[in-house]
Amino acid sequence: MAGLSDLELRRELQALGFQPGPITDTTRNVYRNKLRRLRGEVRLRGEERLREEARARGEERLREEARARGEERLREEARLREEAPLRARPAASSLRSEPWLSPLASGPACATTGAYGDIGASAASWSKSRVKLLPVDCETKTDEFCQAKQKAALLEVLHELYNFLAIQAGNFECGNPEKLKSKCIPVMEAQEYIANVTSSSSAKFEAALTWILSSNKDVGIWLKGEDPSELVTTVDKVVCLESTRPRMGVGCRLSRALLTAVTNVLIFFWCLAFLWGLLILLKYRWRKLEEEEQAMYEMVKKIIDVVQDHYVDWEQDMERYPYVGILHVRDTLIPPQSRRRMKRVWDRAVEFLASNESRIQTESHRVAGEDMLVWRWTKPSSFSDSER
Repeated sequence: MAGLSDLELRRELQALGFQPGPITDTTRNVYRNKLRRLRGEVRLRGEERLREEARARGEERLREEARARGEERLREEARLREEAPLRARPAASSLRSEPWLSPLASGPACATTGAYGDIGASAASWSKSRVKLLPVDCETKTDEFCQAKQKAALLEVLHELYNFLAIQAGNFECGNPEKLKSKCIPVMEAQEYIANVTSSSSAKFEAALTWILSSNKDVGIWLKGEDPSELVTTVDKVVCLESTRPRMGVGCRLSRALLTAVTNVLIFFWCLAFLWGLLILLKYRWRKLEEEEQAMYEMVKKIIDVVQDHYVDWEQDMERYPYVGILHVRDTLIPPQSRRRMKRVWDRAVEFLASNESRIQTESHRVAGEDMLVWRWTKPSSFSDSER
């Protein structure tokens, strides 16, 4: 069947009484499945017809045999009646004394009745089996047979709809050869396809959609309205149908799996590179902080030396004041081109001296008509007492 061309496939379906729609790459497998089902139905009907014919021939033969036996018994009975007066002319009582004539007379009738009784039973069973094969209008009936037929028709519609939506979604995911705007197929397009494939009415299609809405099971079909974020509750609000399980070919699945694997590997390496770069940045930052702290300690040492030397010079009357301005010390220790770069080191050194150095006191004095923060060197009290 896979070797049939599109024209041969169309002719085969038309020969079996089915009018197919357009045969494309999307619908070809569906129509092949339909042709396979129709051939199976024709074969089953042929076998059923042969069995019925064989059964009818057997019943006809039984009737003829029963009729022949009945006629033979009637002829035998007539012959015996003709020969009875010749053998003896008994009175009416002599007939009663010979009981063998009673079963002989009643035998043909009983045999005929038994034969026709078997024939009637077989004919009744045959007619009963034939009644089940007769087409029945089950649209308005609620008996068990009609409910089973309606359920089978509904399942067929759902099966064809699921296959159609899955194939369309798979084509959209695998390059979109049919140039679909979306995986969500409009309701009218899906209804026309189901009508062409299953020859079902719009009422059955709506009944299938109603069953999907009322069912709590995941049937692989998503009903969407005008707003995809809102949940659809009635059939009249359904705008399009989408398959939640796209049916893709082996090549498409392999290419998508390979693309996913490559993407995951790239993401992994990008994350690894990011973490490695972050670690390098942190190590650089830690090193810079260590260097900055070391520079701060060196700056503190230089400040202490400058303030102490200034105090010694004041004691020797080489300086006018016993204190020195903080900015003056900064300008002495840091050249102008490095002051912006060393600002953080200087600020940390000043803060460290204010918090941890008791020999240097921070004071405010008016120098040259301006208030200025200065440092004064303070000797420990033990040194002062020993000098005195």
